[in-house]
Amino acid sequence: MSSVIPDSRIPVIVGIGEVVDRPTEPTQGLEPLALMAVALKRAEYDAGAHLLSGIDSLDVVNFISWRYHAPEQLLCKRLGIAPARAVYGPVGGESPVRYLHEAALRIARGDSTVAAICGAEAASSVARAEKAGIELPWTPYAHDAPAPVRGASYQHPMSVKLGVARPMTAYPFYDNASAAHWGQAPREAIAESAELWARYADVAADNPSAWLRRKVGPAEIATPSADNRPIAWPYTKLMVANPTVNQGAALIVTSLAVARAAGIAEDRMVHVWGGAFAIEPRDFLNRDQYHRSDCQDAVLETAMALAGGDGRAFDALELYSCFPCVPKMARRTLRLGADVEPTVTGGLTFFGAPLNDYMTHAACAMVRRLRRGGTGLLYGQGEYVTKHHALVLSSRPAPAPLQQDTSVQADADRRRGPVPAVVTEATGSGTVETFTVIYGRTGAPEHGVVILRTEDGGRTLARVPASETTTIARLTDLDASPIGMTGPITTAEDGLLEWRVED
Repeated sequence: MSSVIPDSRIPVIVGIGEVVDRPTEPTQGLEPLALMAVALKRAEYDAGAHLLSGIDSLDVVNFISWRYHAPEQLLCKRLGIAPARAVYGPVGGESPVRYLHEAALRIARGDSTVAAICGAEAASSVARAEKAGIELPWTPYAHDAPAPVRGASYQHPMSVKLGVARPMTAYPFYDNASAAHWGQAPREAIAESAELWARYADVAADNPSAWLRRKVGPAEIATPSADNRPIAWPYTKLMVANPTVNQGAALIVTSLAVARAAGIAEDRMVHVWGGAFAIEPRDFLNRDQYHRSDCQDAVLETAMALAGGDGRAFDALELYSCFPCVPKMARRTLRLGADVEPTVTGGLTFFGAPLNDYMTHAACAMVRRLRRGGTGLLYGQGEYVTKHHALVLSSRPAPAPLQQDTSVQADADRRRGPVPAVVTEATGSGTVETFTVIYGRTGAPEHGVVILRTEDGGRTLARVPASETTTIARLTDLDASPIGMTGPITTAEDGLLEWRVED
């Protein structure tokens, strides 16, 4: 390969760095800027070469726990570096995969020589400080800095009013719809989620950078309890991402020529083979269905093709794990069995969910794994089953040149079926397309939410009041899914639509 493509155009990952911060007092905790600086220095140490001063491209993953003016510039100043390109990115759990892919593409084009990707969150220290009413001795919080664009701003007003404009209440729509599509009874779907999540927990237990390092069995994950309250049907607390962590991670990417000149051993380098991305409509009500993602399918099938067209060709996987429906759908697209080993990191529940930055940690874990040999898949997802990015890495040189065109959007769009019109007013009968039940902190249902298809073929959202105990019980029946059931739609005094099962 090097005889066709110059070594200076072959991208390799050479340095990885992570930090997990558990201060006794929140005031002793490291702020995100400090966590990133530590992670980058550890990545340089891991590479075994002086590379930080030569960084010409820096991507900083968007963080939520602390706000800065121009954090990418503050980080450069802290490290004493002056890259020609320094960028602070937008919100998205897939973004570290995208930044890593784009860094490799820049090196392949000859636009960059040494690139770095880093991110961090310090939500644990922030939460503890707020609870104690104390001020953190960090870089002053920039209240007037642009706030991240988050879910409620681009979801339908009905979703916001009904409390399903947050990931933990929206992803259940996909879990329930996909289970029904696969012919699973709800208890079978929950059991699959719990078994899968237990595998994530096993890996996190052995990962020194994980936040929760204990093995958790399927029964504990699936069973609601005082410490594992129901969140949104069918998810318990141990099935959702845990963002209250202090963690940071960094990657250093360079060319094969630079790595060799720096004396980095070949078995420390991980090659970037390529990948793909695609994006669903941001408002989840504007999608064709909820039992799969056309974009996820197109992205993962492209990644599979790079590895020979078979998901079993991957020696290691990182399937994004904000909520169980994501890796459950992904492993089916990859045509892998229920016994899949879905992670090298530990998952967003147990390893921890430093919000947008989990996949930077996942890339670090994947590099460690591939330094022992093999080929791996990084698959990240952002927003609400919205943004999808997959990247294939390997201990071996790529069998073909890195492709600069990484979008498979046209393929995904061709797969998409008709999208029903969203209506805010409806009467008559509505048929359940998918659903969830939202629970309060005591574990009692607050209300259900159903996505309905109306008699005229439209789509709408409706509330199921907690007082409609028969309907709530039907939505949470472990033995039979309510998807496909019909019932009357009414309008409540507050103007929201409500639904109940047919008498």
